[in-house]
Amino acid sequence: MSSISRADTPSVASHPRLAELALAPGFWSFVGLRFIAGLPHGAYFGVAALVAAAAVPLNQRARAVGRVMMGLTVAILLGAPLGTWAGNEFGWPVAFAAVGGIAVTTALMVRLFVPFVAADPDASPVRELGALVNQRVLFTLGIASIGFGGMFAVFSYVMPTLTRQAGMAESLGPLVLAIFGVGTIIGTLAGARLADWNLVRAIPIILLWCTAIQVLFFFAANQVGAGLLFVGLVGTSMALGPTIQTRLMDVAGDAQTMAASLNHAAFNMANALGAWLAGLVIDQGAVWSSTGLVGAALAIGGLLIFLAGRRVEKGAVRG
Repeated sequence: MSSISRADTPSVASHPRLAELALAPGFWSFVGLRFIAGLPHGAYFGVAALVAAAAVPLNQRARAVGRVMMGLTVAILLGAPLGTWAGNEFGWPVAFAAVGGIAVTTALMVRLFVPFVAADPDASPVRELGALVNQRVLFTLGIASIGFGGMFAVFSYVMPTLTRQAGMAESLGPLVLAIFGVGTIIGTLAGARLADWNLVRAIPIILLWCTAIQVLFFFAANQVGAGLLFVGLVGTSMALGPTIQTRLMDVAGDAQTMAASLNHAAFNMANALGAWLAGLVIDQGAVWSSTGLVGAALAIGGLLIFLAGRRVEKGAVRG
């Protein structure tokens, strides 16, 4: 979506009907509504993943979760460019009104087509909060919070990396988004397949893959063609998504909903951490593509957390 600043607010006042559609007549009301809109994000994706996994055989759970996450990857590929275009052409209130319409349509489709799942009569907030003291859940969330950060370290600065270091024309920005989006789709599908094959092996394999491609991005970003290729390969880091979500289902016990929702909180933490650490390195004068080295370090950090968690888990079994 196009960026919003204080300077944009006069155009909102000049189009009062559009402002009413988006329910944001000014800058701070926009910020507040964006905050509110983000509140159900984790719960929605977490519950959707649980419902999808329950609808298929046990050996197809990760693929079902991957299909749910495909919505996020398709949004990267199509939704973001379309939203940016609509915002630029018609004003951001129209773009957000359209997003609201899509949300209402989605809710209606869920009501009509998703099979009814009876509530657990023993569910309670206290039981769900048990996820916060479950060691295996916390280790899994740690993998996501750190290991996933590498993708965001690279992607947050991919445009200045390719334009200022590789010499790419800024007009190719939409192509960069599209290539990254295709990479995330491929990664989601591949990660889900790996998880259904062997979940415990899939996580370290994906983290090692992330480490390798992010190191290679450091070198590839000196040329436009190679840089674009590796933007797509960095996008395949999304393979970690369905594997972590499925792993949480295995280790959460009775706190399934809380654990599934926390996965997306960890995802957002990785987003913030990766961008922040990469920014610190760039501020110290490093080349733009050094974001790849930051990403690789974060992927290794995620791998170390995974290994530590497995060691604790095996020790508990022997004990």
